Amino acid sequence: MNKLKMMALSATMMGGISAVGQAQTAHQEVPVYLQVNAALSLRVEDALSRMTLEEKVALCHAQSKFSVAGVKRLGIPELWMSDGPHGVREEISWDSWAPSGCTNDSCTAFPALTCLVATWEPALAHKYGQALGEEARYRNKSVILAPGVNIYRTPLNGRNFEYLGEDPYLAAQMVVPYIQGVQSNGVAACVKHYILNNQELWRGHIDVDLSDRALHEIYLPPFKAAVEKGNVWSLMGSYNKVRGQHACHNDFLLNKILKHDWQFDGAVITDWGGCHDTDQAVNNGLDIEMGTYTNGLTTESNFPYSAYYLADPYLKGLRDGKYSIEGLNDKARRVLRLIMRTAMNTNRPWGSLATKSHAQVDYEIGVAGVVLLKNDAVDKHTAALLPIDASKYNRILVVGENATRRLTEGGGSSALKVKKEFSPLEGLQELYGDKIIYAQGYESGRPSYEGQDAIDPKCQQRLHDEAIAKAKEADLVLYFGGLNKNHFQDCEGADRKTYHMSFGQDELIADLQQANEHIVVTLLSGNAVAMPWVKQIPAIVQGWYTGSEAGHVLAAVLSGKENPSGHLPFSFPKTLSDCSAHSFDALSYPGDSIHEKYEEGIYVGYRWYTTKKIATLFPFGYGLSYTTFKYGAPRLSARKFVGNDKLILSVPVENTGDRAGKMLVQIYLGQQHPHLDRPIRELKHFKQVSLEAGETKQVEFSISADDLKYYDDQIHDWRVDNDQFTVYVARSSEDMVSKLTFHYKN
Repeated sequence: MNKLKMMALSATMMGGISAVGQAQTAHQEVPVYLQVNAALSLRVEDALSRMTLEEKVALCHAQSKFSVAGVKRLGIPELWMSDGPHGVREEISWDSWAPSGCTNDSCTAFPALTCLVATWEPALAHKYGQALGEEARYRNKSVILAPGVNIYRTPLNGRNFEYLGEDPYLAAQMVVPYIQGVQSNGVAACVKHYILNNQELWRGHIDVDLSDRALHEIYLPPFKAAVEKGNVWSLMGSYNKVRGQHACHNDFLLNKILKHDWQFDGAVITDWGGCHDTDQAVNNGLDIEMGTYTNGLTTESNFPYSAYYLADPYLKGLRDGKYSIEGLNDKARRVLRLIMRTAMNTNRPWGSLATKSHAQVDYEIGVAGVVLLKNDAVDKHTAALLPIDASKYNRILVVGENATRRLTEGGGSSALKVKKEFSPLEGLQELYGDKIIYAQGYESGRPSYEGQDAIDPKCQQRLHDEAIAKAKEADLVLYFGGLNKNHFQDCEGADRKTYHMSFGQDELIADLQQANEHIVVTLLSGNAVAMPWVKQIPAIVQGWYTGSEAGHVLAAVLSGKENPSGHLPFSFPKTLSDCSAHSFDALSYPGDSIHEKYEEGIYVGYRWYTTKKIATLFPFGYGLSYTTFKYGAPRLSARKFVGNDKLILSVPVENTGDRAGKMLVQIYLGQQHPHLDRPIRELKHFKQVSLEAGETKQVEFSISADDLKYYDDQIHDWRVDNDQFTVYVARSSEDMVSKLTFHYKN
């Protein structure tokens, strides 16, 4: 037996995965990851050799709504999953979507992922994942079905609030630490939805076609980073078809790209109801089939789990010789590996649920993600409206249903049963006491998967009129609106019907401004919205969905207790027709109900707006602060580099204001004469820098050949040209502070 095998066996005997650290001390010449993988492989192969055909097949499909059978005879535990990505979902009944009625499954709601990515801080993504993983571990979950990294292609997508924005580089940088944080608890992250689930309309069958270049440059990078850098242990396929095959059993996506090119060693799990055929499920890379005969949300079935495509039909095909034992072993091996990394890892921590420390994580991320979009004075004789100077106001009117609505409820599978959710109204009342008065302003109805409550126009008018009357008597108006988790809003299962806010909010905001020009609009949403009133409103805040601590987060930012430092992770177009997905015929979006073609190619989000010179309402990367910053002259270590050399870009930054704040330095690159058309510039690096008042820091970035590459679908590979490049130091995708040029040669 060779030294590596002996060491791996020793590690296995000492308790498996976490015991290999002891082996490392005695044998420093063998890398830890080899010891871990070898030890794990020995345990998997040993278990596999002891299993019957029936036991192996049972690993490949659900035994309940959210679990897979282990192998009780061998002491291999069940695999239990739970929805995320913003908290651990309440316990669901064994064979229905109904809540199980537990009293100990209330969780912490963390900010929606659009808020997380708006922080532009990978360290916070790790904190987020770690806290979420602790709650999942406490609830004895082995897999948390998160995070989502589908690219923001259109602001109508109902699930954009669950994802990490429009830019593949930003999403990739944020998803890796999130995964590592979750998995540090012995809980598997399950990155989703692989791939091109960029709309909810017709999601179960729409067949997406796009160029290889768009696939590799825009939509694959976050998933690739999750696998190659995050070492994610599981992955969920998406509902839609890609080039004629459903993504949950797609030979090109799963066998070729995921398992061959990226060497993914985890398990591929269907979205619930995403499997459609035994032959394709067997042969095209699927490992675990969940939720068959449901729509993923509400539909129940009378079919037993033994009728699943990877259950009795698979078993029969194996016995008849139609399917190979080698293929079954690969599936079972991957599921065993997942179980041993999680449920059988005896050294994983215990976890914790709904603690003060988790509330603090929620608060910290929420504050860091809130984006100050506009902050003007009402006239030239007064200061900016924010932060609120309480000494100026005796009556502060809070308007809007979102000031009191529980925004952790509804939205589809991300709905949460929260231990405590502080509303914006509660947060402001804690700060300002009886100065706060409230008017609902509008009514939206209850969350629903099937539709939306009819709203009585007379009731809506009454709420509108009451708010206007109170606004006339107030010193300051704080409006909380935007979207919510209703069907056709920010919700799984359907796309938004309009880019405008619903329930008469645009008219309400305009009338409130006419009644009282001292008004701040805070939008709670996971999506961009139209703002026909943008020029008239002096202060606008993008407040996202910030979870359990929402009220404390928003009150802290509006009052100035916290300095906003978030920046937009996606562009806000002026009109829907400005968006690239909506700039072509209906086949581009939403498709013809059967097919859809991404006609914009690689020109998604800011790549489209900047290259086509289309002005946005608010650009990607945009965000204001209560302090001011100044950029110094950037410097490059050289003006040309060759091959694998690197350039060092140094940017001096200074806080020129009177309070501490965070400054986001964004670095974009553009190419002078590319072999194929490229966007005018693309984000390649960023860094959030904390600065005290008057403090200056040097921020450095390393530019390599990898930053210059693009995908050439003529040669089916990445390439970098000998050419001149421009590096831009920027405040946003549209605000270039300075630029330098350099030459690259292979």
